Amino acid sequence: MSRSYADLPLHYGQVPPWLYNRMSALGVAIVEAVITDYGKSALLQRLSDPFWFQSLGCVLGMDWHSSGITTSVMGALKRSVNKRSKELGIYICGGKGRYSRETPAELMKIAEATGLNGDLLVRSSKLSAKVDNTAIQDGFQLYLHSFILSDEGEWAVVQQGMNDATGTARRYHWHSPTIQSFVEEPHSFIYGPNQGLILNITDKQADTTRNGVLQLTGEDPAHLLPEIQKLVMPGHHDVRAEDIDLKRLGTVLAVAHEKELLDMESLLLLEGLGPRTLQSLVLVSEVIHGTPSRFKDPARFSFAHGGKDGHPFPVPTKVYDETIQTLEHAVNRAKLGNADKSEAIKNLHKAAQRLEQDFQPNNNFDQLIEHERAESWKYGGRTVSGKAKPPKEKPKGVQLRLF
Repeated sequence: MSRSYADLPLHYGQVPPWLYNRMSALGVAIVEAVITDYGKSALLQRLSDPFWFQSLGCVLGMDWHSSGITTSVMGALKRSVNKRSKELGIYICGGKGRYSRETPAELMKIAEATGLNGDLLVRSSKLSAKVDNTAIQDGFQLYLHSFILSDEGEWAVVQQGMNDATGTARRYHWHSPTIQSFVEEPHSFIYGPNQGLILNITDKQADTTRNGVLQLTGEDPAHLLPEIQKLVMPGHHDVRAEDIDLKRLGTVLAVAHEKELLDMESLLLLEGLGPRTLQSLVLVSEVIHGTPSRFKDPARFSFAHGGKDGHPFPVPTKVYDETIQTLEHAVNRAKLGNADKSEAIKNLHKAAQRLEQDFQPNNNFDQLIEHERAESWKYGGRTVSGKAKPPKEKPKGVQLRLF
């Protein structure tokens, strides 16, 4: 395992209902697709990976780099996943503010229904929060605690703290199979800015201090996190070329707009979908089927459904709805034994990967965003400020195939 640090600028405000409802619908469809193809444990592992989590938030139309991704994604998933917990075998507890304090009662209720050890789950929830709020004194005060568990007892924690003085947030990720001690390097990842020396009594070298301050367990600590990675989320709100792997984004556009790159079976199964919806589905396909190395540039996934703030472009609601319908239909067919459409969506991700080796993007990133914004009104583009309108001037043409 590795540990990651990233700077998440603090953003305030609420997600409008027109986007939140869509986030809930697409979010649960992605969750179900991951569980169907890879299992519940794989879903929890993905949620404990901050790169994947940030990419998921982007593909759902949230601000690509802000702290709001955490609260909004977890809120939307809790809303939709918990309605189908018995079917999916996944439960989401806690949340932001007062909802975080309801976690123990929620866990005990789930334990009664599933036969899990409620006391142990509550202890794990409290200890993970205590470690991040007290044992690691890094200037961030927790305000969100989400506890996600399967009906088999495996769990993940996503929690976030804020630092008003610096205007930044830090997100912490936990995954139960990787934890051998609550008091020595238990995290799967920590997201946040490097602010110099901090007090962290979960550090491996703080065993003497830890034994004197925390007497939580008698376990033998183990070295879990040998590597440290950094994901620095920049302060600028717009999406820039340096935020994205242009080669990977270029192949997404090529697959979506040059249908001869797809195999005939996929074309037939996805017949009727326009190139703009295919563009979104390629990125959704990667969120479902991609390996960890595919999520090093989360901003790329904002080219699926834009962002509520208009960066990189307004949310194309018509495309969003068609994406939801296509994925839901594919998952439902797969549950009935017909995995043809599900395989067709997976093939979109594979086609993009095949192209990467020899693909060379052109330097027209700004023109691409200009094109998306100019076309946004055709796809029901919306932001928190209102609906997109046709441009006053005809936009310049963009060679989408060459990026």
